[in-house]
Amino acid sequence: MFKDEVESLLNKALEEHSSLFLVDFTVGGDNSIKVILDGDQGVSLQDCMDISRAIEHNLDREEEDFSLEVASAGATSPLRLPRQYNKNIGRKLQVRTNSGELEGTLVETSTNSITLEWKAREPKPVGKGKVTVQKKQEIAFSDIQEAKVKLKF
Repeated sequence: MFKDEVESLLNKALEEHSSLFLVDFTVGGDNSIKVILDGDQGVSLQDCMDISRAIEHNLDREEEDFSLEVASAGATSPLRLPRQYNKNIGRKLQVRTNSGELEGTLVETSTNSITLEWKAREPKPVGKGKVTVQKKQEIAFSDIQEAKVKLKF
Protein backbone atom coordinates (compact mmCIF):
# COMPACT_ATOMS: atom_id res chain seq x y z
CA MET A 1 0.00 0.00 0.00
CA PHE A 2 1.21 3.52 -0.81
CA LYS A 3 0.96 4.87 2.77
CA ASP A 4 3.01 1.93 4.13
CA GLU A 5 5.70 2.50 1.51
CA VAL A 6 5.90 6.22 2.37
CA GLU A 7 5.96 5.47 6.11
CA SER A 8 8.80 2.99 5.62
CA LEU A 9 10.86 5.56 3.67
CA LEU A 10 10.10 8.21 6.30
CA ASN A 11 11.15 5.96 9.19
CA LYS A 12 14.38 5.05 7.40
CA ALA A 13 15.16 8.76 6.81
CA LEU A 14 14.45 9.59 10.47
CA GLU A 15 16.80 6.81 11.63
CA GLU A 16 19.58 8.59 9.71
CA HIS A 17 18.67 11.94 11.35
CA SER A 18 18.42 10.86 15.00
CA SER A 19 17.85 14.36 16.41
CA LEU A 20 14.64 14.65 14.36
CA PHE A 21 11.33 13.02 15.26
CA LEU A 22 7.89 12.73 13.77
CA VAL A 23 5.05 14.84 15.18
CA ASP A 24 2.41 14.09 12.52
CA PHE A 25 2.14 12.08 9.32
CA THR A 26 -0.85 11.80 7.01
CA VAL A 27 -1.56 10.57 3.52
CA GLY A 28 -4.79 11.93 2.06
CA GLY A 29 -7.09 10.12 -0.36
CA ASP A 30 -5.49 12.08 -3.22
CA ASN A 31 -2.01 10.86 -2.15
CA SER A 32 -1.15 14.20 -0.55
CA ILE A 33 1.61 13.37 1.92
CA LYS A 34 2.09 15.67 4.89
CA VAL A 35 4.97 15.22 7.33
CA ILE A 36 5.41 17.43 10.41
CA LEU A 37 8.80 17.15 12.14
CA ASP A 38 10.40 18.46 15.28
CA GLY A 39 13.93 18.08 16.53
CA ASP A 40 15.87 18.08 19.76
CA GLN A 41 17.81 21.11 18.44
CA GLY A 42 14.99 22.40 16.25
CA VAL A 43 14.44 21.70 12.55
CA SER A 44 16.34 23.44 9.76
CA LEU A 45 15.28 23.96 6.18
CA GLN A 46 18.03 21.51 5.23
CA ASP A 47 16.50 18.89 7.55
CA CYS A 48 13.13 19.26 5.79
CA MET A 49 14.82 19.02 2.39
CA ASP A 50 16.75 15.88 3.40
CA ILE A 51 13.61 14.09 4.63
CA SER A 52 11.64 15.25 1.59
CA ARG A 53 14.29 13.94 -0.81
CA ALA A 54 14.55 10.62 1.03
CA ILE A 55 10.85 10.07 0.39
CA GLU A 56 10.42 11.69 -3.02
CA HIS A 57 13.47 10.17 -4.70
CA ASN A 58 12.35 6.65 -3.75
CA LEU A 59 8.80 6.89 -5.10
CA ASP A 60 7.87 6.54 -8.76
CA ARG A 61 5.47 9.24 -9.99
CA GLU A 62 4.70 7.04 -13.02
CA GLU A 63 3.25 4.41 -10.67
CA GLU A 64 1.58 6.72 -8.18
CA ASP A 65 0.99 10.48 -8.46
CA PHE A 66 1.48 12.32 -5.16
CA SER A 67 2.18 15.65 -3.51
CA LEU A 68 4.61 15.96 -0.60
CA GLU A 69 4.89 18.55 2.15
CA VAL A 70 7.57 18.29 4.84
CA ALA A 71 7.48 21.00 7.51
CA SER A 72 8.60 21.71 11.04
CA ALA A 73 6.13 21.98 13.90
CA GLY A 74 5.20 25.66 14.09
CA ALA A 75 6.20 27.86 17.01
CA THR A 76 2.54 28.31 17.91
CA SER A 77 1.63 24.62 17.47
CA PRO A 78 0.65 22.80 20.64
CA LEU A 79 3.28 20.43 22.03
CA ARG A 80 2.11 16.90 21.28
CA LEU A 81 4.91 14.58 22.37
CA PRO A 82 6.85 14.30 25.64
CA ARG A 83 10.08 14.63 23.62
CA GLN A 84 9.03 18.14 22.51
CA TYR A 85 9.02 19.39 26.11
CA ASN A 86 12.74 18.69 26.64
CA LYS A 87 13.89 21.28 24.11
CA ASN A 88 11.58 23.87 25.70
CA ILE A 89 13.00 23.72 29.24
CA GLY A 90 13.49 27.31 30.43
CA ARG A 91 10.67 28.66 28.24
CA LYS A 92 7.28 29.89 29.37
CA LEU A 93 4.38 27.52 28.66
CA GLN A 94 0.65 27.97 28.75
CA VAL A 95 -0.84 24.64 29.83
CA ARG A 96 -4.51 23.68 29.86
CA THR A 97 -5.13 20.76 32.20
CA ASN A 98 -8.19 18.81 33.25
CA SER A 99 -8.52 21.14 36.26
CA GLY A 100 -7.74 24.55 34.73
CA GLU A 101 -5.09 26.66 33.05
CA LEU A 102 -1.55 27.39 34.22
CA GLU A 103 1.23 29.55 32.89
CA GLY A 104 4.79 29.16 34.02
CA THR A 105 8.36 28.38 33.12
CA LEU A 106 9.08 24.77 32.23
CA VAL A 107 11.85 23.76 34.64
CA GLU A 108 11.88 19.98 34.37
CA THR A 109 10.51 17.03 32.42
CA SER A 110 10.35 13.36 33.33
CA THR A 111 8.97 10.29 31.61
CA ASN A 112 5.47 10.95 32.99
CA SER A 113 5.27 14.68 33.79
CA ILE A 114 6.51 18.23 33.52
CA THR A 115 7.24 20.77 36.26
CA LEU A 116 6.26 24.44 35.93
CA GLU A 117 7.41 27.35 38.11
CA TRP A 118 5.91 30.83 38.38
CA LYS A 119 5.64 33.77 40.74
CA ALA A 120 2.29 34.69 42.29
CA ARG A 121 1.03 37.49 44.53
CA GLU A 122 -0.72 36.16 47.63
CA PRO A 123 -2.05 37.74 50.81
CA LYS A 124 0.55 37.91 53.60
CA PRO A 125 0.16 35.17 56.21
CA VAL A 126 0.05 37.88 58.90
CA GLY A 127 -1.08 41.46 58.47
CA LYS A 128 -2.28 43.37 55.43
CA GLY A 129 -0.90 43.45 51.92
CA LYS A 130 0.47 40.88 49.53
CA VAL A 131 3.72 39.04 49.14
CA THR A 132 5.29 37.48 46.02
CA VAL A 133 5.76 33.74 46.34
CA GLN A 134 7.44 31.19 44.10
CA LYS A 135 5.06 28.43 43.02
CA LYS A 136 5.98 25.07 41.57
CA GLN A 137 3.72 22.33 40.25
CA GLU A 138 4.24 18.96 38.65
CA ILE A 139 1.73 18.09 35.93
CA ALA A 140 1.28 14.57 34.57
CA PHE A 141 1.25 14.25 30.77
CA SER A 142 -2.09 12.44 31.15
CA ASP A 143 -3.59 15.62 32.71
CA ILE A 144 -2.43 17.94 29.91
CA GLN A 145 -5.13 18.78 27.38
CA GLU A 146 -2.98 21.31 25.52
CA ALA A 147 0.39 22.98 26.05
CA LYS A 148 1.85 25.80 23.99
CA VAL A 149 5.06 27.77 24.22
CA LYS A 150 4.23 31.37 25.12
CA LEU A 151 6.14 33.55 22.68
CA LYS A 152 7.64 36.90 23.75
CA PHE A 153 7.65 39.82 21.33
